[in-house]
Amino acid sequence: MDLKTVKSLIDASACRTDADLKIRNVKIVDVYNKELFPSDVYVKDGYIIGFGGDRKAQEEFDGKGRFLIPSFIDSHCHIESSHLSPAEFSDAVVPCGTGTVIADPHEICNVTGLDGMQYMLDASKDIPLSVFLMFPSCVPATPFEHSGAVLSAEDVRAYIDNPRVLGLGEMMNYPGVNGADEGVIAKLGEAYRLDKIIDGHAPSIAGAALDSYVSAGIETDHECETPEEAYDKIRKGMYVMLRQGTACQNVLQILPAVNERNFSRFLFCTDDRQPQSITREGHVSHAVNLAIRGGLDPFIAISMATLNAATCYRLRDRGAIAPGKRADFFLSSSLEEGIVPEEVFLKGKLVAKNGKTIAKARHIEPVNVSGKMDVKNFSIDSFSLKLKSNHARVIDIIPGGVVTGAGEAYVKTDDDGNWIHDPGKDILKIAVIERHHGTGLHATALIRGYGLKHGAVATSIAHDSHNIIVVGDNDEDMLHSVEKLIETGGGITMFKDGRELGTHRLEIAGLMTDDSLGNVTECLDKMHEICERELCVNKDIDPFMTLCFMALPVIPSYKLTDSGLFDVVSFSFVDNCL
Repeated sequence: MDLKTVKSLIDASACRTDADLKIRNVKIVDVYNKELFPSDVYVKDGYIIGFGGDRKAQEEFDGKGRFLIPSFIDSHCHIESSHLSPAEFSDAVVPCGTGTVIADPHEICNVTGLDGMQYMLDASKDIPLSVFLMFPSCVPATPFEHSGAVLSAEDVRAYIDNPRVLGLGEMMNYPGVNGADEGVIAKLGEAYRLDKIIDGHAPSIAGAALDSYVSAGIETDHECETPEEAYDKIRKGMYVMLRQGTACQNVLQILPAVNERNFSRFLFCTDDRQPQSITREGHVSHAVNLAIRGGLDPFIAISMATLNAATCYRLRDRGAIAPGKRADFFLSSSLEEGIVPEEVFLKGKLVAKNGKTIAKARHIEPVNVSGKMDVKNFSIDSFSLKLKSNHARVIDIIPGGVVTGAGEAYVKTDDDGNWIHDPGKDILKIAVIERHHGTGLHATALIRGYGLKHGAVATSIAHDSHNIIVVGDNDEDMLHSVEKLIETGGGITMFKDGRELGTHRLEIAGLMTDDSLGNVTECLDKMHEICERELCVNKDIDPFMTLCFMALPVIPSYKLTDSGLFDVVSFSFVDNCL
């Protein structure tokens, strides 16, 4: 806040000048005292200047006795997972009561490097939603796959001074931290230099391994699976995020760890949330309501989504309804029965009403982040899966998350050892094809639990390096699917008997589109329906998001990268046969 604004706020607060806005007749949610109090609220230059009193205001808004709640803060998200550009993402989540997000552009930076970082900064500037970024710490996520870029400590230094870059993004390389890897330490040092926060990513890490991880100055984690794990991480000084994404949902799972003594160390995040989830359920609001329905005190739940997040990320100008804080809040007719943002104000301006934005956010032309498809030496032979025996390793899908099982099965092969699809078994071929540097690298494996019956599904979203990933029961449809993605510049597509069933184009790095939330949701709804009707994909999984995570070699157990089948437990490549 500049000194001119400070003086203006003091003068208006002291009644020497008029306020810009008076919100009258509201019940304010006080996240400091954890109580309600009735009052009017006055706003000047986008900031709250006080409650009640005999102040004058140029404009009045009748709250009609409703609850006035600070806008929510998403403590960790990947905007790319919404498939939307930052402007369209703002239009999607602001009506849900979200006023601020801490976004990790890890996905687009894995495809386009620093061009992706710059695009996210530029595209999220001057839009209603406050977007802060964490500089991605792990590009590539591991040395066991090939991404579009490699970001070093020097790259971190070039951006971390930016006031909108709050620190270093999720440190997935916990073996590198534990082993005091020089490259990892150099990146951490850039955050130390400016006393900026470092986000964590430490699934199932405990004991001495967790001690060394936290000793490195890593302050948050969003990967807890049990209340006991969350409690242990709180004990060791971390903030723990209750995550409610589309594939990974653990609010209710972790909720028993939250109590009146430790709740100040808990936050909410969405991590990866797809457009249909936002449209139908909400954003951070959905997580808050789940927690309240699960028995959490509403004042504690709201504090976790506002004050706690602001405190953790040192955003001192927001997170509460109080003098000197940004006038970011919304009105809801209910609290314990379910919070529904009816009118949303950001910087004291009405920006959304009844689930719709008042005006569209500012869009910019994507620069240096489109058309990122460089696939060479690719043919139908790329899908060949030759096995040394018919006793094979299988990636087992576990519905409800991104963890997979280390499965095995006896499968059919021809006289040359090539895998043959058995319609009586739910085992399919999966392939990953490098798309960034034309290396011609590709790998194939087997997967169980997807449920597809004759056809193929492919996507250019494949966490974390985002190569092309395709699953199918025949090489011809798999080939058509990959060729379609190369032609369109990325997205999601489906084929059956050589016929295109549907394609969702993602022209920004093969991850996002500048199309509207409505169009994206409609397209994906149709594709989900086709997946179920035409391809018979397992109803217990999200066919596209599940596929996206089958190439993620930092989450157990088996995953597939463009270099081969990877055992995350042993952190090594393994043969397709046992």
